[in-house]
Amino acid sequence: MKQERNIITMDEYGKIHFPNNSDNILMSTNELIELFGVTYPTLKANIKAIYKNGILNEYEAQKCIKLSNGNNIDVYSPPFIVALSFRLDTLGAYKMREYVINKLTTNPRNDIVFMNVRTRECMNENRYRHN
Repeated sequence: MKQERNIITMDEYGKIHFPNNSDNILMSTNELIELFGVTYPTLKANIKAIYKNGILNEYEAQKCIKLSNGNNIDVYSPPFIVALSFRLDTLGAYKMREYVINKLTTNPRNDIVFMNVRTRECMNENRYRHN
């Protein structure tokens, strides 16, 4: 069975485009290389570093899907794509970080709460009332 998936792209002007249906965003190694503008060895080294440092676990960040031609391909989840963008120093990574930060800081919703993990206090308590 072919798995339908969406990818994140960057246009020639450096603007990041998320698909309208973001429920099934999964990106392959080649798609990540194109988005971030890195080489295969650079991408693989950073993937390995993310797993080694415990930032994300392989089982929550990566899965293997079967293509219509019968081949299998590894694809990566949105949390992994964002984590990768904070490890790389390329225009694509910068634009991805900029997009994510912009989404977090503009039009804030009541259910987004930033916590200090050391002190366990709410960082935006004045802005949001929560119980």
